[in-house]
Amino acid sequence: MTPFIAKLIERGCVTVNADSSLEAVVDMLVKWRIGTVVVVDHFNMQVLGILSERDVIHHLSERKKLDGMVAQDIMTAEVITVDQQVTSSELMHLMTENRIRHVPITKDNKLVGIVSIGDVVKRMLEKYERETKLIKQFINS
Repeated sequence: MTPFIAKLIERGCVTVNADSSLEAVVDMLVKWRIGTVVVVDHFNMQVLGILSERDVIHHLSERKKLDGMVAQDIMTAEVITVDQQVTSSELMHLMTENRIRHVPITKDNKLVGIVSIGDVVKRMLEKYERETKLIKQFINS
């Protein structure tokens, strides 16, 4: 596991149950200032789905209300996940190819963390800045 992935796992991940109300999900998105929650079976932490602010907006554009709806009703059930050995380059490719902004990190089919496109971009910029610095040092030596 890379230090990048270890850091993401350490910070944790906001989760909800499949039967969490959409009002509760929206409250969590606002409270934690995040764009996505992972829907899990809290008994075994297995990923059941992923629910983003985009999912909520699409639902509201069709139904105009959240009353009586739960996470399972609008979550994306076919979730792309990665294991702890994934690299930032692999994540960038996966997210770009699938047009997704969040990917749950799993170990033995259990949720251990989440990575966002912002995390990946920040990591890639750090790598490029470090490489640029090393090249400049090499040229100047």
